[in-house]
Amino acid sequence: MDSVSRFFWFCSGVHADTLKNFPTEHNKYVGIGATIFFTALFATLSGGYAMYFVFSGDDFAVFFAILFGLIWGLAIFNMDRYIVSSISKNASVNKQILQATPRILLAIMIGIVISRPLELKIFNKEIREKLKLSYLNGQRSKIDTLNSTFQNKYGTELGKLKDLTAERDSLQADITRSRYLLNQEIFGDKTNQTSGKVGYGTYAKQKEEVLNQKVARLDAVRGEISAMEGFVRERRDQDGLTSQRLFSNKQLDSLANVAGFADRNWALGQLSFKADGSRDLGTYLAVAFIGLLFILFECLPVFVKLMSDKGPYDIALQNTEEAAIHGSFKNRDFDMAVTDAVQDTRIDAETEKRKRMILREANSDVFEE
Repeated sequence: MDSVSRFFWFCSGVHADTLKNFPTEHNKYVGIGATIFFTALFATLSGGYAMYFVFSGDDFAVFFAILFGLIWGLAIFNMDRYIVSSISKNASVNKQILQATPRILLAIMIGIVISRPLELKIFNKEIREKLKLSYLNGQRSKIDTLNSTFQNKYGTELGKLKDLTAERDSLQADITRSRYLLNQEIFGDKTNQTSGKVGYGTYAKQKEEVLNQKVARLDAVRGEISAMEGFVRERRDQDGLTSQRLFSNKQLDSLANVAGFADRNWALGQLSFKADGSRDLGTYLAVAFIGLLFILFECLPVFVKLMSDKGPYDIALQNTEEAAIHGSFKNRDFDMAVTDAVQDTRIDAETEKRKRMILREANSDVFEE
């Protein structure tokens, strides 16, 4: 018998010395053992990949990922091996189903656990894009929140700055119009706002005086605006608004690279929804079918054991177990019989000893008389 078959027999949890006497049963348990082995192998990869993200950024991340992956894979291997080997084909169908039910539920949970990290790897590209969009929206929301807080905190000053800016714009337009009217007055252009007299007369001087007042007011407003803008700028620096910027593509890539398991798991869940919140059926089914595939793969050894007919190996194993049980009872009877005999011998010996002591004492009393 080749070593590969014996290895898979070991994985399936059979009694190799009994199974090798029944060649027709060999392939069945090789298949069950191979399924258990590859399930454990997938569990090793899944656990290692998940742990890699837990320790992402650490110098020993790869070491911890390999170590935990091996431990997790061996744990899954041990549980699967026990689950399959503990189902007895010699019991009734109902009892077999009853035995298998909690084991199937455990297999489903194991399948869900080992499938998730592998799903994260399969959808890695889509997850990265979802994370980058999430980080960008988060930064934008943070900036909007800071701006809203700043607006509420310095609403009076910002309102005054807005009024001054509006006044400045109005004065600039008014000064431009007043200069035009002054030129019309000087050159004698007759309009409903000019006298039509050429030269720098009384009307021209009046218009120039009004213009100078507006210019002086504009300079004062500009000074107030400059002071107010300096105040607002200083407060924005103190409140951290100036330093806040939307992430660049390079920063988003870096953030996606160091994203932890929880963030990636959240992003995978979000892939099943569109931007408007409706279900993305295609992605949802893809993720669901991958999970179901691993769940089925994990439950497959149990199903194979349940669906397989009772074979000669099962009968031989039952006979071996019954013989072992019978031998155990016989050993018990033997030990009990030996114990009883030894105890009887001890009782007889002790009885004879005490009889002799009593006789000696009696004889001693007679001689003394």
